[in-house]
Amino acid sequence: MKIGILGSGGVATTLAAGFLAHGHEVMLGTREPAKLGAWRASHPNAQVGSVAEAAAFGQIAVLAAKGTAADAVLRSAGRSLDGKVVIDTTNPIADAPPVQGVLQFFTGPNESLLERLQQSHPTLRLVKAFSSVGQGLMVHPQLAGGRPSMFIAGDDAAAKAEVTRLLDAFGWDSEDMGGAVAARAIEPLCMLWCIPGFARNDWTHAFKMLRPA
Repeated sequence: MKIGILGSGGVATTLAAGFLAHGHEVMLGTREPAKLGAWRASHPNAQVGSVAEAAAFGQIAVLAAKGTAADAVLRSAGRSLDGKVVIDTTNPIADAPPVQGVLQFFTGPNESLLERLQQSHPTLRLVKAFSSVGQGLMVHPQLAGGRPSMFIAGDDAAAKAEVTRLLDAFGWDSEDMGGAVAARAIEPLCMLWCIPGFARNDWTHAFKMLRPA
């Protein structure tokens, strides 16, 4: 499958490497291709282009930008994302320091960034995923408790099924929380996930849904 990744930071390059390792074709879309020079040297099969080029390239796209830039990135992708599954990894983290280790969001309690993006880009099949864990564990996490849970949400059932297949290949159990409105509960997991990191430099953990045997 061809994967277009919109972004060039740590999340983008981590997921790109994961998709490449699973035999997918990958293009990263960025405004600063020079910053990927060293990464490209170690991943020669990856392609780099503009955001619009990566969006057109991908059968599936991954939005891997800062939350504050997410809408602008999707707009710069143009109409080539229409009808495509777009994995939304973003969180609405404000440009402000954490308060006692708790991140500040620019969204309110009864909205989510996913909902904002879906409303602004109704032709996209957005699925929230990879937003509740750090980049170091996104691909094949090795944890004592076994496969962790990835909470996902989106209004398109077929799109979530496609993302679930990709998550399974990456070593995750998907937990479908429902429509885009469920991202109101998923995105704050980023805050919770980061607290041990800010408090104790503990960044190697993930959430897991447990049920009776």
